[in-house]
Amino acid sequence: MSVNVIPRPFNLSDLNESAIKVASRLNEKGYEAYVVGGAVRDLMLGKTPKDFDVATNATPEQVAALFRGSRIVGRRFQIVHVRMGREIIEVTTFRGDHESADSKDKNQARRGQTGVLLRDNVFGTLEQDAIRRDLTINALYYNPLDDSVIDYTNGLEDIASRLLKLIGEPKTRYQEDPVRMLRVVRFQAKLGFDIESQTALAIEDCANLLAQIPAARLFDEFLKGFMGGDAAAFADALLATPLWQELFPDNAQYLNKKPEYLKLLKQSLINTDERVNSGRRVTPAFLLAAILWPAVDQAWGAAVSRGEAPIPAMNSAGQEVTLRAISRIAIPKRFSMVMREIWDLQMRMDRRRHRKPLEFASSKRFRAAYDFLLLRAEAGEPLQDIAQWWTEFQHKNPQLEELRAAQPADEPVKRRRPPRRRRRPS
Repeated sequence: MSVNVIPRPFNLSDLNESAIKVASRLNEKGYEAYVVGGAVRDLMLGKTPKDFDVATNATPEQVAALFRGSRIVGRRFQIVHVRMGREIIEVTTFRGDHESADSKDKNQARRGQTGVLLRDNVFGTLEQDAIRRDLTINALYYNPLDDSVIDYTNGLEDIASRLLKLIGEPKTRYQEDPVRMLRVVRFQAKLGFDIESQTALAIEDCANLLAQIPAARLFDEFLKGFMGGDAAAFADALLATPLWQELFPDNAQYLNKKPEYLKLLKQSLINTDERVNSGRRVTPAFLLAAILWPAVDQAWGAAVSRGEAPIPAMNSAGQEVTLRAISRIAIPKRFSMVMREIWDLQMRMDRRRHRKPLEFASSKRFRAAYDFLLLRAEAGEPLQDIAQWWTEFQHKNPQLEELRAAQPADEPVKRRRPPRRRRRPS
């Protein structure tokens, strides 16, 4: 494979000092080390990288031995977190070909029956590492020794063409790690690039492989895609593929039942992006409440038609939908509880003659429930009068913000300690 090496085309001051220190120290100790991946890509595009990673031929144990306070994390892919002041630099060892793995060592590499990589700690050379990366634009290496950028996969050409292209045969790469499909779509939303035809077509055939991915990992991908300021574009890209159905089957099932559902989804995504990009606080719970609302509303309507009272019906509908959702995406309890409170309070919002409306409006979740009510009204649900009443009520009672601020904060979710194992008598 040919290699293209060019002089550094971006400002040296844009490079992260900590990442350069880590790479330089590894080089001083006789190892190869480069700044790699998304950071180099973003610098080539004139963007400010959020993270800087280093790739090296040193093993995780050798890296950890060089840096105090570092630790090896991960089982599927071993990574070393190197602490430099307040920063953490991720250092990975060059990945190698699976054919070179020791078949007797299950800690090196292991595949599932469908080809998904369950473990991937086969180490190799710089060239092999480049080929093992997902997209050509992410397989660029900055060499601090000679101040150059190294490209084995025509990534520089694809950046110039604004093209997303998988390295290798797309179906095989998606089978190895189905999350790569989400990464492709996320970069499409983030960068505004086109997806190369074969890379895009393979998603249609491989989308169902997401069912093999642990729900906790899918929630992490949800945060990356929807909490980074490009939620609306990411959702549009997902909706154009079977991936949306795989991530949010409840939403996909009911999204077109009412025009209000799609409008509410679109506006909630736009609002989320506006808050993220303006530096305001945002919680995944609110966006998830909007995504799952069609299923909740349908389940609530069915329960009411069976004779259940509206408020208990909403409670049971929220529980039912949440249980299904967390089996696909592991929504933490601190977010799922907020979702359900937002839904439950929708039933109480139309009680404009509350005996204590000031107390109700100063409650912890009122503001989120009120914002959700406004979204529903803007989407076309017949709630304009109720939304207007609560809007005017808050204007007439400016002390509400102080009352809400006095509410106790959410308690952190406590992790249960595993029980101690009793030693067997010898």
